[in-house]
Amino acid sequence: MRIVLSNILAIYRRELQSYFASPLASIVAGVFWLLAGFFFVNLLNAFNLEVLRADSLGNTTPLDVPYQFLQSFLGVLSSVALFLLPILSMGLYAEERKCGTLELLATSPVTNWAVALGKLLAVVTFFLTMVLPLLLYEAIAFSATTPPMNFGVVFLGHMGLVLLAAAVLSLGMFISSLTDSTILAAVFTFGLVIFLWVIDLLGQRLGGPLGSALGHLSLLKHFGNLSQGIVDSSSLVLFGSYIVLGLFLTAQSVDAFRFQRS
Repeated sequence: MRIVLSNILAIYRRELQSYFASPLASIVAGVFWLLAGFFFVNLLNAFNLEVLRADSLGNTTPLDVPYQFLQSFLGVLSSVALFLLPILSMGLYAEERKCGTLELLATSPVTNWAVALGKLLAVVTFFLTMVLPLLLYEAIAFSATTPPMNFGVVFLGHMGLVLLAAAVLSLGMFISSLTDSTILAAVFTFGLVIFLWVIDLLGQRLGGPLGSALGHLSLLKHFGNLSQGIVDSSSLVLFGSYIVLGLFLTAQSVDAFRFQRS
C-alpha cells in the first residue's frame, strides 16, 4: 500500500508541476479569473440595484440578496468551467500518446489506476487553485451582509463546483486516453459534458421511470442541489460515481493499449 501511495504521489507531483509550468494552463486560469471577476462585479451591481429599486417602491418583502447572489454567481462559474475544463483534461493522456510515453506508462510497474488517480488529483488541485482566489472577494462581499451570511452554504456550493469539475475531468481523462489528438479530446469531452448537463431536460420531456432515471444522471440537477446548500447523499453518490467511472474506463483504456502493443 505504501508503494502504491508513493507512486500516486510521484505522478501527482509531476503532473501538477507540468500544469503550473504550462502556458496553456496559465491562459485557462487567466480567462477563468477574468470572466469570474467580470460577472462578480456585474452581478453585485445588479443585485444592489434590485435592493435600491425595492426600497424605492416601498417593498417590505424580505430579500435574501446574498443567497440569491451566491446562486447566480455559482451558476455562472459552473457555466464558465464547462467550457474550460475540457481544455484542462484534453492533454492528460493524449499528450502521452503523441509523445510515445504512454507505452512506457502502460508497461511500467506503476498500476494504471495509480497513474490515472495521480493525474486526476493533479488537475483537480490545479482547478482548486483557480477557485480559491474567488473565495477571498466573496468573503469580503459577504462580510458586509446583515444578517451574516451562512458560510456553510458558501462552502457546500463551492464543494459542489469542485465535485462537478472532478467528475468532468475524470470523464475527460478517459476520452483523452482514447486519442493522440488533444483537439479531438477537448471536443468530445465538451460534447459529453453538454449531454450530461442537459439530460435533465430530456428526462422531463420523456417523463415516467425512464425520464426520472435520465434526470438523475444530470450534472446540472445535482450541482444545483449542492449550490443551494442542500446536503443530498444522492448528489454526492452521483458525482463520486462519475469520478470512479472515469478512472475505471481510463485504466481499462490503457490496459487495452498495452495489449495492442504486446
